[in-house]
Amino acid sequence: MTTTWRHLPAPAREIAGAATDAVAAARERDGEAYEIAVARLGAAERSGLVLGAVVRLLIEESHPDGLAGDDVRQVLERCVRGAAEWRPEVDPHVLLVLLASALGVYDPDADDAPPAPPAVARHAALLVADLLAVTGHPLDGYLAAAFTEIHRTELHD
Repeated sequence: MTTTWRHLPAPAREIAGAATDAVAAARERDGEAYEIAVARLGAAERSGLVLGAVVRLLIEESHPDGLAGDDVRQVLERCVRGAAEWRPEVDPHVLLVLLASALGVYDPDADDAPPAPPAVARHAALLVADLLAVTGHPLDGYLAAAFTEIHRTELHD
């Protein structure tokens, strides 16, 4: 973990650390480290909110003109194909829910079985790792921006 998160409260630092570890394990395709990190991430309250903000920031950067249907399909296909090589249980539906949630177009009431927090954590780390590979930037800046955005939103609500 970097000093970027030193000022954050303990729960936020835990999310940042677990997300960093999960994404690093996904990039390295280290199944054991991945399982440990996503278990921590799935247990951390509000990790889905943070990961959703990171996904949205990554999508905004990699698709500055917006995300069309073909773009969504391309992101999903790339992520599923890459992850399936070492995580055969990857679920395209969960990845689609993560993308739709990050873009603000997912209605959990319309979904018969919205993904549980452990599935969100497991798939969000894969999606973030995939999107980071496209941008070529480290996760740190996106996490910091996500926490700043969430804090600002909570202050105004």
